[in-house]
Amino acid sequence: MFNKPEWAEVVESKIFEYRDKREYLVHRHVIMPDHIHVLLTPGPTTTVERAAQLIKGGSSHEIGLKFATKFPVWQPGSGQHLIRDQADYDSHVQYIDMNPVKRHLASRPEEYAFGSAHGKYSLDAWPVASGAKAP
Repeated sequence: MFNKPEWAEVVESKIFEYRDKREYLVHRHVIMPDHIHVLLTPGPTTTVERAAQLIKGGSSHEIGLKFATKFPVWQPGSGQHLIRDQADYDSHVQYIDMNPVKRHLASRPEEYAFGSAHGKYSLDAWPVASGAKAP
């Protein structure tokens, strides 16, 4: 689905639109042709499920309006993982950044236009001190 750059741009902009509205913090992301990864910390009144609804619903709505699309943009469901510690966080950061390289979409993470390694969006620091357990 997101192999269309204009669709990937909508998803990416929605991720950061809701971050800018303080719904959550964004630590890393990548939009692949058939899925996305977003490493985030929910805001004080937002759950992980709500964050996923905002991203999926907001991007679906905008894609439908901009590109006159009637079919579902997203498949049902999503996976989530609670980050346990700094090593787990670092592992997920590396996985997300390297996803386009592993899929042969770029030679280096910075070359892939729809990932946080590209650097077009500022990222939020992980709000857990090094070595501390994530909430």
